[in-house]
Amino acid sequence: MLSLTCKTAIKAVIYLATKSKTGKKSGIIEISDFINASEHTVGKILQTLVKENIINSAKGPTGGFYISAKQKNQAMIKIINAIDGQKAFDECGLGLSKCSATHPCPIHTDYQVIKNQFKTMCQQKKIDDLCNTVSQGLAYLMG
Repeated sequence: MLSLTCKTAIKAVIYLATKSKTGKKSGIIEISDFINASEHTVGKILQTLVKENIINSAKGPTGGFYISAKQKNQAMIKIINAIDGQKAFDECGLGLSKCSATHPCPIHTDYQVIKNQFKTMCQQKKIDDLCNTVSQGLAYLMG
């Protein structure tokens, strides 16, 4: 359902949220190393996230990327909409371009239920919720 870019964006935001308690800003290299992603990709993603006001950036010697307490209260779906858009929740489970209720693929009905549940979860889960499980050692960002 989510593109690799979107998954990387979510991991980057969660990482920044876990670092927010220290008040320190993080650079592209630090973030990309921690989430095991290309610096180039992470750089582009972070620019998009700043533009969409999901995270912040500061320039200069003490600059970097960070997230505010208010931004940590945003729903996960905001990240998905910024990177993949609504299509993340509209795509066919088998990747067919003409799949619909009137012209369904073999898994259309079952997959529709899963997509709806996933969208609801993304609307309900806040960045802070995801950050807390990582901070408590109950979930991980590295594989």
